[in-house]
Amino acid sequence: MKRAVYPGSFDPMTYGHLDIIRRASQIFDVLIVSVLNNKEKTPLFSVEERVKILKEATKDLPNVEVDSFSGLLINYAAERDLHIAVRGLRAITDFEYELQIAQTNRKLSDEKLDTMFLTTSLEYAYLSSSSVKEIASFGGDISQCVPDFVAEMMFKKYQKA
Repeated sequence: MKRAVYPGSFDPMTYGHLDIIRRASQIFDVLIVSVLNNKEKTPLFSVEERVKILKEATKDLPNVEVDSFSGLLINYAAERDLHIAVRGLRAITDFEYELQIAQTNRKLSDEKLDTMFLTTSLEYAYLSSSSVKEIASFGGDISQCVPDFVAEMMFKKYQKA
C-alpha cells in the first residue's frame, strides 16, 4: 500500500492546497494531510480548527486522512511509517526552499523519507495563505482563494480582532 504525508501549516487551507491534496490522493492509496503545530508562529486558526477545515474540505476523498503533529516531520513520518512527503510548488523560489528541506529531511531520516513535488495548477499558482489572510483582513473578496465556509470563518476571526 502506497502511503504519503502532505504536511503544512494550512493557515488557511486554500484552493491551491486542495488542488495538491486531490491530485496526490489519486497517486497514493492513503494520503495523510497533517497540520504542523509550529510554536514559532501565531496562526489565525488553531490546529484543531485547521484539522476541522481540512476534514470538511476533503470529506469526498475517502483515502485522505487528516492529522496534526509538532516537531520534526522526520520524527512524525517515522512514527507513522511514512516514507514519502508531498509538497506543492508554485514557483522556482518555492523549489529552492523546498529542495533544501527535502534534502535535509532525507539526510536526517537516514534516507528513509523522500519528497515528491507536485506543481500547483496554473489557476492557483498565485495563491498563498499569507496573501489570502491579508486580503481577508481588509474585507476583500477571497471567494476565488478558499471554499466559502473557510472565508466565513476567516471573516469572523477578523471581525473579532
